[in-house]
Amino acid sequence: MEYLGHKLRHEIKYYINDSVYHTLRGRLSAVAGADPHMKNEDGYLVSSLYLDDIYHSAWEEKEAGIRFRKKYRLRCYDRKDDRISLECKRKYGEYIAKESMLIGRAQYDAMLAGDYDFFLASQKPLGRELYTLHHTRLLQPVVAVEYLREAYVMEQGNVRITFDKDISVSVSDPDLFSDHYEVRRVLDPGIMVLEVKFDEYLPDLIFRILKTAMTDRCAVSKYVMCRKEKRRVSFQ
Repeated sequence: MEYLGHKLRHEIKYYINDSVYHTLRGRLSAVAGADPHMKNEDGYLVSSLYLDDIYHSAWEEKEAGIRFRKKYRLRCYDRKDDRISLECKRKYGEYIAKESMLIGRAQYDAMLAGDYDFFLASQKPLGRELYTLHHTRLLQPVVAVEYLREAYVMEQGNVRITFDKDISVSVSDPDLFSDHYEVRRVLDPGIMVLEVKFDEYLPDLIFRILKTAMTDRCAVSKYVMCRKEKRRVSFQ
């Protein structure tokens, strides 16, 4: 399914504890394959530097439950700068879509310094969109979010299931590659986020596995969660 040229996918999220995690992990690993990006069974480190504008639109729209919204972020893996992606995650009611483009370390550093002019030469609509938002709404990096992701995939239904563990927020310098970059966890020990993404349908086998151990789905936003924690810490 597509909307305005963007491929739409379903996304559902849950908070789960260690007990549920181990139950689901054992059952899912028997029917779904490990994501090829996983170098070991614990997963890989995901670091995202989120951007927001002067009106805190991404935060406020999520809190208000706006059904059509979007978030911008810079993302890397295992804190390496050889693959940095600029992403826009769009929410259309019950569906999501993601648009992305790769940028280099020099471009990443320029963005953190407030220089977005290189986007003027971009052939990507996302790049030109970022340039406009920076100059009209002062869109800029505000907080870094980090977690260890364990992922499983199934070709049927194009299913991707992830356990996002040790969710943490930057407490000082949000630059992912800074020597002063430091994070702290935002959830209680043993609590993590389960995300399930799929295209048109969720295979019955996966549905039954999830149903055996799941509670109700939640409106989880790591970005909002971490911005609240960073604000709380700053007032201590």
